[in-house]
Amino acid sequence: MLALSAERYERETINLKAISMRAKSVRAAILVSLWMALSLQGVGQETVGKQIAILDRSALIREQTYFDNRDWDWFVENIPFLDCPDKEIQTTYYYRWELMTKHLTYGNPDTGYLFTEFIDRPFWSGAYGGISCPAGHQLYEARWLRQGRIAKDYSRYWLQTPGAQPRNYSTWLADSVLAVDAVHPDAAHVAGLLDGLIANDQGWRKRHYDPEVGLFWQTGHDDGMEFNIASRQTQDILRGAPSYRPSFNAYMWADAKAIAKIAARQGRTDVEQEYEDFAQRLRETMVTKLWDPNRKFFFPMYKNNENRDGYEISAGTLVYEQGRFAGDSHGRELIGYVPWQFQMFEPESPYEVAWAKLMDRDGFFAEFGPSTVERNDPMFLLQKSCCWWSGQSWPYATTQTLKALANVLQRSKSPPVTSEDYVKMLGIYAKSHRKDGKPYLAEALHPDTGSFEGHDGYNHSEHYFHSGFCDLVITGLVGVQPSDNDQILLHPLAPSTWDYLALDGLVLRGREVSILWDRTGERYQRGKGLSVFVDGKQVAHSPDLLPIRVDLAANAVASENNAENNPEKTAEKIAGVHSRVNHLVNNDGGYYPRVQATSTRSGTSIAKLQDGNYWYMQNPPNRWESGSSEPVTIQIDLGTPRQIETLNLLFLDDSIATQGHGSRGEASEAEVRVPAKMKLECYSQGRWESIDPGFADAASAGRFEGHRPTKIAFGSRSVEKIRIELEPQPSRRIGLTEIEAWGASSLPYPIAPGPAGNLVYRPSGKEYPKASASHSDRFGGTPEKSNDGKTVFDPNPMNRWTSYESSQASDWLEFDLGEPKTFSRLELAIYDDRGGVQAPESFAIEVWSDGKWMAVEDETHRPLKPTGSQWNEARFSKVRSSKFRIVFRHKLPAKSGVTEVMLWEE
Repeated sequence: MLALSAERYERETINLKAISMRAKSVRAAILVSLWMALSLQGVGQETVGKQIAILDRSALIREQTYFDNRDWDWFVENIPFLDCPDKEIQTTYYYRWELMTKHLTYGNPDTGYLFTEFIDRPFWSGAYGGISCPAGHQLYEARWLRQGRIAKDYSRYWLQTPGAQPRNYSTWLADSVLAVDAVHPDAAHVAGLLDGLIANDQGWRKRHYDPEVGLFWQTGHDDGMEFNIASRQTQDILRGAPSYRPSFNAYMWADAKAIAKIAARQGRTDVEQEYEDFAQRLRETMVTKLWDPNRKFFFPMYKNNENRDGYEISAGTLVYEQGRFAGDSHGRELIGYVPWQFQMFEPESPYEVAWAKLMDRDGFFAEFGPSTVERNDPMFLLQKSCCWWSGQSWPYATTQTLKALANVLQRSKSPPVTSEDYVKMLGIYAKSHRKDGKPYLAEALHPDTGSFEGHDGYNHSEHYFHSGFCDLVITGLVGVQPSDNDQILLHPLAPSTWDYLALDGLVLRGREVSILWDRTGERYQRGKGLSVFVDGKQVAHSPDLLPIRVDLAANAVASENNAENNPEKTAEKIAGVHSRVNHLVNNDGGYYPRVQATSTRSGTSIAKLQDGNYWYMQNPPNRWESGSSEPVTIQIDLGTPRQIETLNLLFLDDSIATQGHGSRGEASEAEVRVPAKMKLECYSQGRWESIDPGFADAASAGRFEGHRPTKIAFGSRSVEKIRIELEPQPSRRIGLTEIEAWGASSLPYPIAPGPAGNLVYRPSGKEYPKASASHSDRFGGTPEKSNDGKTVFDPNPMNRWTSYESSQASDWLEFDLGEPKTFSRLELAIYDDRGGVQAPESFAIEVWSDGKWMAVEDETHRPLKPTGSQWNEARFSKVRSSKFRIVFRHKLPAKSGVTEVMLWEE
């Protein structure tokens, strides 16, 4: 059933309001709300938070049969729900939330959550895989999650996490922080970011602001547009053509306006005035220098003199004013619309004439567009290789264009575009999220066919998170316009000819909002027309699908104590009194927490279980699998007692047939299944104790399921180690994509020190132990990284030695201890990228004795065969020496590598 009973809904909502009004305090009102929610659950009604859901959210999300992530409860608890007659838009809306979960990454307990852009973590990404280029899109998208923690963590990541690299690519960070705050207001959080935002802005100014011109310059490459029509007219077609670009200057204008607004809230009037004045000058200069009154569009202006093939371009000229195509009437790119993304101009400005090109087939319009360059441009070029911005349709640019288009339509009375154009373009964008008819997104697509060919790299571009979609639906199609107070404007761009449209479970400024358009009143049984409900009470109505203002505060139920709107609670989290953290994540390469397994299938990695990131697809993989159909034991060593409340086991099950790309797509004879049985033990205060795997939620109770967490309740106990014994189904193996151990901790997070006695560890600044090798790769994989105390099995951040490109069949890694030491055990973290560097065919340990290298005696290995992406152990008869080396026999044609070596006396 799509909607809950109108009669029951009305009756219970009225009862809830009446009881709450009689409560003598806000605290009592909240308790009453919770009691009512439990009572309604008992009689079979669906409740979410403090109100009854209008849509059947569980049924809607389970209709998305293509989902790889089947944690249905997470979606019900965390996303607003859409119901609309355009099923392409609706399917893509839900797909985009599922796509987001593939990029959601828990960096460490201090950082919290962030997002990746690519499904892998490429070498040019920052800490934990973050890339600044799409950060603005990602934050605008994530702000609509029902809880604000993820978006706030991600905002803080860019300013407070070492290695985050906020200025590697253009983005609109301060503006995005305010956009998040408009949905989940948190004064303490925003105030705590202000100095970081100012420092980030000053960093941009120091490097990219030209005071003589009055504009910021940027290359197309670092503006997120690699091969573009400006750079292709220079000697360096990839990184050439530093220019004063309308996109980057619009970002910096938006950030200046945001910093001014945040400063005003803090009473820092000097900062407010400085940034307001700067923003005004920047806008005036941009209009004066980047607007072409003849071509009626905004264009990049070259910073330097350029020359290619004898065609000269002078600094200070716009695209096509000089050069090979001097005087050509084209040169328009979608970045010319970016100023409207941030509402830089007043409504009815003379620059709105630029929008006439959007729906023109000789301009940007295409069946899978818009194209990034207008169709008849002399440099329009479609390529089957990355990364060309000379005609391909890029979701990044499409998101900006649709955001800008919505702003024009919702503010201007008679622009050269219509709301019908917006819905048409949104529909085109929705169907662009398809590959072989199934929901999917890669980097860019052919504007006429929708093919991702050439922009869909394996283990890189799948389900690419470089753009937005849900924000366009919420703010454009449905028309929610959040502000910095409780007075919001609802300006839907959806057509009034639609019979219905609903957005249910939207959390906005601490209140639960539902928006319904029901032309006949039959679909939702709440009456005809446009209705807005806040915390279960109808607060606004219009018989027509027209703009209306909504007062969120009016008659809101029990909203004053909402945690999302309580600065004191946020300040407590920032101050670090206590927070709920994942104790098991290890992205920083420390010795603890440590996860080991008694068997691991080649090509999978035990390290994937604690990288803070999960998905269940077979290709590309993010998984550990047991090495056989025998029982397997996973042991977790936290290094120090931790408070554990819940253990989440994210099991794989390759028999589950999903219809999305990257999965098996069939349910026949899959080798990896959920386990048949599990035994769980924890170690504390010197002894092991069996744990009854009491399941933490109804969905997990009494059974294992793949593609969703199995949640095991620990109560709240102090734990040092966890042992999980898993028995597979007959002739099957077991696999997981992540294990999480959630519990309370103080912040900053207390790091467990590594064990004493590692004889080969070289502290920073010390000469010994000294590492050397017979060959090292030319990309930074050097020997000294193999004994620095950091273990990183992923390609990024780079922390390894490899012999990649060696001409030998074997190579050695040597350690000079500086003085004789006694030892009998070695641990080796073997690096394996499943390509040019793989686990060796074999390795052997030799020691320096009497002026020559000698093999150690009685050497045994566990596992028997060298295994990549995990720790390998070698034991041998006790020996005393000042040097030892590990000799690798390569698994040709690949070469060998390690990320860390440890040496022990016993």
